[in-house]
Amino acid sequence: MAAITDSWATRGRPGWIVILFWGLLAALPLAGLFTNDPSFDYYMFMGQAMLINAIAILGLNLLIGFNGQISLGHSAFFAVGAYTAAILMNFAGFPYWTTLPIAAVICFGAGFLFGFPALKLEGHYLALATFTLAIAVPQLLKYKLIAPWTGGVGGLILDKPDPPEVLKLSPDQYLYYLCLVVAMLAFWIVRNMLRGRSGRAMMAIRDHAMAAATMGINTARYKTVTFGISAGITGVAGALSGITVAYVAPDSFTLQLAVSFLVGLVVGGIASLPGCIVGGAFIVLIQNSSQSISDWMKVTFSLRYDVPAWAIYGVLLILLMYFMPRGIMGGIETLWLRVTNRKEASS
Repeated sequence: MAAITDSWATRGRPGWIVILFWGLLAALPLAGLFTNDPSFDYYMFMGQAMLINAIAILGLNLLIGFNGQISLGHSAFFAVGAYTAAILMNFAGFPYWTTLPIAAVICFGAGFLFGFPALKLEGHYLALATFTLAIAVPQLLKYKLIAPWTGGVGGLILDKPDPPEVLKLSPDQYLYYLCLVVAMLAFWIVRNMLRGRSGRAMMAIRDHAMAAATMGINTARYKTVTFGISAGITGVAGALSGITVAYVAPDSFTLQLAVSFLVGLVVGGIASLPGCIVGGAFIVLIQNSSQSISDWMKVTFSLRYDVPAWAIYGVLLILLMYFMPRGIMGGIETLWLRVTNRKEASS
């Protein structure tokens, strides 16, 4: 992890670029005012999924990219957050927005407690421990003792929130804005944390834990707290997923979801905050377009059999990692540095 550059995460950006980026995301739902396309709400739903994945990848990035702890089990915290929101809304009558901070606290506690035994593990041993967490949680959610609360195998159906009448928005547009506001808040908190003393301590532990301990950094405390914060952020993403989809079930939080988060992190760029958004968009777009590409190839090349969608997904990943080994944001940064260096050299 020592070779990872943190410039795209910790270096200051021109304020207008950040404002313009989030402003464009905020303006997307307004396009619905000028179109009668019946599929527009579907695009808004995809936008919600992208933002939710970006938040989950942000939590994973904090743990892997900035603290050097490997996790293959963040789908478990995603599930805990989703079920926290579902149970509170269904059985306790909580408003949907109040479930988000509660899910963050519960998942922080779960991640913090899991972080204690994880202190004894590093590298692939920690990856295997979190791997078992991802496998165990969906099965625990089906356990008969808690099935009255979790819905067992069938899961729980939720009521999708209605937007306030004064906003004149469709439910999907409103939920998109909810996801956007939560995403902006999460990225702002993480960015400020990384630019402070805590962030420098996290990255020092990632680069060389022994040297960090020699300098007086409490590595055990920072590792457990980072694991907790990472789980809390992912839990908020899970709660948003339950609210927007209006349904939670154990089989929605399988190991495949955990791998998808890891893929999004690597594709976007490890230790890059903008890369989390790129990774979230990649997961949604590629998984939704793989089947379309398969159908196009069958018609164009007159193939007798369908090309498996997951095969196309895998080939795209291989090509991307070959040409951009540091992820999309790492590739953009490398290209930008080459362009600027040539301009400086020519002048």
